[in-house]
Amino acid sequence: MKYFTPTPATCEELKKAYRELAKKNHPDAGGSTAAMQIINNEYSVLFDKLKDIHATKDGETYTASKKTTETPEEFINIIDRLIRFEGITIEIIGCFVWVSGNTREYKDQLKEMGFKWSPNKTAWYLAPENYHKKGKQQFSMDAIRNMFGTEEIETHPFAKLA
Repeated sequence: MKYFTPTPATCEELKKAYRELAKKNHPDAGGSTAAMQIINNEYSVLFDKLKDIHATKDGETYTASKKTTETPEEFINIIDRLIRFEGITIEIIGCFVWVSGNTREYKDQLKEMGFKWSPNKTAWYLAPENYHKKGKQQFSMDAIRNMFGTEEIETHPFAKLA
């Protein structure tokens, strides 16, 4: 593997690494198409290995009992679309993708991609397809960030090509 070093241990780490690599190497950000193709291929191979391996809030890894049907292309397409939205912040927290900031003009596109609005957190989120909340306890965004870690990236004006 050329780009994903060190090799991620969980699906969440892989998605965070992909987001960073896409931000730096996407053709719209001055990167090359060839580099993005290599990154996308590496992501696909690693995703097949890690798609059901996740981390708990305590950092322990486990294999999900329900197999995911998500494909690597789905996540690649979502990130490719999101990095083109101007004035938003993208956070990968655990296995969720959160979008905040100036999202009003992208509301319909976010819904189309499967994002849901969280009024308590004033942000859009995309949860894994098999996700079911296990308790009734509500957590603030800061508490969620502290439990699962976060990768926060603001998009750049270059991206207004969507």
